[in-house]
Amino acid sequence: QVQLVESGGGLVQPGESLRLSCAASGSIFRINSMGWYRQAPGKERELLAISITGGALHVPAESVKGRFTISRDSAKNTVYLEMNNLKPEDTAVYYCNADIFLYDGSPRSVHWGQGTQVTVSS
Repeated sequence: QVQLVESGGGLVQPGESLRLSCAASGSIFRINSMGWYRQAPGKERELLAISITGGALHVPAESVKGRFTISRDSAKNTVYLEMNNLKPEDTAVYYCNADIFLYDGSPRSVHWGQGTQVTVSS
């Protein structure tokens, strides 16, 4: 059993900042990557950022480049998303996920959190 729990969402004004966190727990052999996604009203789920274990941090979404930063504390199985200069169009449910080996030699297993609401007022 693996659990991912996001926290840090809320209601903010344009230009303000939030820091989201997501902690993975349970029976985990290795986390291969952790990422952040969001889904805005009426839109598809969007990949925002991903942290490859032992490797690079990527923020591929053009809409958040220069404003959002992903970071990782591997010892705590936790990934963070620092969101600066928030805009109304950032309003969405933000989800984290993790690509995990549940045991030595297992196939990859992708797990999702329940999401945390971020609302930027306008």
